[in-house]
Amino acid sequence: MPLIGSLKTLLLRGLLAGLIAGLLAATVGYFVGEPQVDAAIAIEEAAAAPAEHGHDAAQSQGHSHGDEEALVSRSGQKAGQFLALGLAGMAFGALFASAVNVARRFTTLSGPHLSLTAAVLAWAAIVVVPFFKYPANPPAVGDPETINDRTWLWVAAVVLGLLAVSAAVAAYRALAASDTLRLIAGVGALVVVTTVGYVLLPGVNEVADDFPATLLWNFRVASLAQTTTLWVSLGLAFAALTEFASRRSTPVVDKVPTAG
Repeated sequence: MPLIGSLKTLLLRGLLAGLIAGLLAATVGYFVGEPQVDAAIAIEEAAAAPAEHGHDAAQSQGHSHGDEEALVSRSGQKAGQFLALGLAGMAFGALFASAVNVARRFTTLSGPHLSLTAAVLAWAAIVVVPFFKYPANPPAVGDPETINDRTWLWVAAVVLGLLAVSAAVAAYRALAASDTLRLIAGVGALVVVTTVGYVLLPGVNEVADDFPATLLWNFRVASLAQTTTLWVSLGLAFAALTEFASRRSTPVVDKVPTAG
């Protein structure tokens, strides 16, 4: 059955699916990502310790400013990600619902299949393409003075991902051939556009030579797992809610017994 329901209904469905996805992603981040963040912070604090000792010695000869405390404790940050990702998931869910509302006019896919396909395409555009160009880095990695430049480069990589996925969908729909050849054309268009974008976008490598490679790898895997959980859960939750709504809206015709 094709995707049914008004835009308002789809938006409410997207908000609920996004909330579920955000909370699941936060759970992955809490148990998988936060230990890597703690380890990176420990390295950062250990590296800053000599400088702090020198600063304290200078203050003892002049004046002292009191200890600066973090605005939010680490325990508060860990708990706060459930609120942050819950809200972010709802925002993504609303955008996702708006996108499938438009997409259903151009496809014959059923509601659940359209939801899962849209989630995979969104994951490829927003997560996969930017990740392999500008992977996430833990604390203690990167120059604070270049954070704005790195943020804009990541945004450019997301735009590249959206363009690459759009090109893949256009190639798939434009080719009048078997589904296998159309899929090959779509994947080829995705690879070509992504490759050109990777070549044009500048590289960023601010990881110190002495930073533990295992910790860097674990952090990036955890980051990828968290964002993948968000989009996979969003697609599955939206598809499940769509299927449930379709079943409720389908009238049940009772069989009338006939005399034999």
